[in-house]
Amino acid sequence: MEWSTSIQYVKGVGEKRAALFAKLDIRTVGDLLSHYPRDYEDWSHPLAIADAPYGRPCCVRAYVVSAPREHYIRKGMVLYKFTVSDGHDGMHVTLFNAKYTAEKLKVNMPIYLFGTVSGNFHMREMSAPLIELDPAADRLRPIYPQTGGLNSHAIEKVVKAAMLALGSAMDADPLPPDLRDRYRLMPRGEALRAIHFPKNHEQAARARERLAFEECLLLQLGLFRLKGRSRGETGVRISQNHTPDYEKLLPFSLTGAQRRAIAECVADLHSGYPMSRLVQGDVGSGKTAVAAGVAYTLIREGWQAALMAPTEILAAQHAATLSKLLEGSGIRVGLLTGSLRAAEKRAVLAGLADGSIQLVVGTHALLSDTVQFARLGLVITDEQHRFGVAQRAALAAKGARPHLLVMSATPIPRTLALIIYGDLDVSILDELPPGRQPIETFAVGSDKRDRAYAYVRKHVEAGRQAYVVCPLVEDEQPDEDGRLPECTLASATAYADKLREGVLAGCRVGLLHGRMKAADKDAVMLAFSHGELDVLVATTVIEVGVDVPNAVIMVIENAERFGLAQMHQLRGRVGRGHHKSTCILISDNHGDVTRARLKAMTRTTDGFRIADEDLKLRGPGDFFGNRQHGLPRLKLIVSTGDMALIAQAQDAAAAMLADDPLLQAPENRPLARQVEALFAEVGEQGLN
Repeated sequence: MEWSTSIQYVKGVGEKRAALFAKLDIRTVGDLLSHYPRDYEDWSHPLAIADAPYGRPCCVRAYVVSAPREHYIRKGMVLYKFTVSDGHDGMHVTLFNAKYTAEKLKVNMPIYLFGTVSGNFHMREMSAPLIELDPAADRLRPIYPQTGGLNSHAIEKVVKAAMLALGSAMDADPLPPDLRDRYRLMPRGEALRAIHFPKNHEQAARARERLAFEECLLLQLGLFRLKGRSRGETGVRISQNHTPDYEKLLPFSLTGAQRRAIAECVADLHSGYPMSRLVQGDVGSGKTAVAAGVAYTLIREGWQAALMAPTEILAAQHAATLSKLLEGSGIRVGLLTGSLRAAEKRAVLAGLADGSIQLVVGTHALLSDTVQFARLGLVITDEQHRFGVAQRAALAAKGARPHLLVMSATPIPRTLALIIYGDLDVSILDELPPGRQPIETFAVGSDKRDRAYAYVRKHVEAGRQAYVVCPLVEDEQPDEDGRLPECTLASATAYADKLREGVLAGCRVGLLHGRMKAADKDAVMLAFSHGELDVLVATTVIEVGVDVPNAVIMVIENAERFGLAQMHQLRGRVGRGHHKSTCILISDNHGDVTRARLKAMTRTTDGFRIADEDLKLRGPGDFFGNRQHGLPRLKLIVSTGDMALIAQAQDAAAAMLADDPLLQAPENRPLARQVEALFAEVGEQGLN
């Protein structure tokens, strides 16, 4: 058996079970062995019943005192109840629909139970524990991410079978021995066995560190080579810096951070090599003004620029903003989206082809084969986390090695920024333009909802506007009496109606969500921005793009449903004018993590501090998911959050490529094959 063998040929799988594994994105033996445990059940220290902690999973060693008895609760639900003892104390045990297990249990049989203990001082209880009869269970057991019809125990059995079938192929190692020795890393085969079936937590941690290092090294090798590939010379270069003329167009003064970012970009345009630069700044830090300044200089030198945004809403706003910033310059700005009428689209395409449109803003429509540029010199992507490496490369391919400028207002922890933007140089906007108002943020329970909306009404009556953000679009299911839950999980459509008829009766309440037609979205946004609506009830479609200086209040319902970084983005829609602004977070979730997250939102408006807090509280996997950014799946790097490990892998990758840029040395060829395979997943073929 090989790493590329289909999962269905592993003992105990077959065609039907392979379909279940596919739901977990497991299709080959290699996929299976890189489906790492998310945690472990610790069977290695069985406890006496009296020593078992309440409310925390643990292993208890006991013997069966009474045989399990059946209790029929309803159709499809049978309980099996019995008692165990360790010779000193007893414990009641309940199993659910576990006839096979119950029939195996005999009086006086020694067993191991893994579960959570409840009950009281007189008699402890354990519901639905895992039960092992074999003392060999005295170890750590893996807990895997699972899916319906495929539990962790079943995955564990298949992993064992695959390891046995692979045999010596398990021990093939892409890392050269000297590299392993330098960083004191386990051999790969040993690490794989230890991460799935560790003897103790220390061994599991060492295995995870080794495999995370390899994952990070492969990623950095690929990103460094992408970056190096883009360093070939370009004919898109400038002879003069036109920034002073650009600044004369503006009705405001650039911040020092904006001037610095533009200067760094202009230096790249002078270099003769394609720029690959990220401009990262908090909400409202003025990234669009930076992009306009860079585009202005390049256009003055006879080139064209294209800005790609993730939504039509944001594309339209960018086009309007850039037209205003460049007003009086003679630069023609075009807008290209999927919803344009045929005649409008033909006019824009013609303008790009003959060069009369020097700056175009668009969505993925810019990637269409029908879009041809006369002299594309600069590609700008906004909200880069919504685009992949391959997508921005596809737009760049429409020019002759054009410059690339990436903008992102999504706060990214510095730990992750090293990974995600490893192929870009970085400029940081760490100042906010004058006039940006601080936003007061409050976290309250639903018992304060009426007061919150009374506050909204007060400001509406004073001529201001407000947002209400809900996590869902569809109506919730009513109860038997036809009533909706009291905003247990607010639905945008139902909640908008509820506000119109209740606490905000008489106010002009609009609705905006992602499932609306583009024309309807635009109409609602236009009405809100023109002051024809007082309150906009919306889903996270307003996370980016809406700029209404008169909007001063944001209410976020079910705030526990949103990530910190996402709430910060949403909050950035207010505080854009001269009026005091407020954000109210409503949540009845009293969990420790939720409380800590909402408290962090009330303490600071610094997006980078919030992102670091989110990383600490929730773990980095929640930031981007598996396949965003167009990067290979990151299974272990982000879960370690280990800056030192990431830095070591980056240093190792840089040193390796300095000695062997194409990884052609015999000891590096296995790594080269791994890098190619990793980046082939996202369409980055031919890294050589």
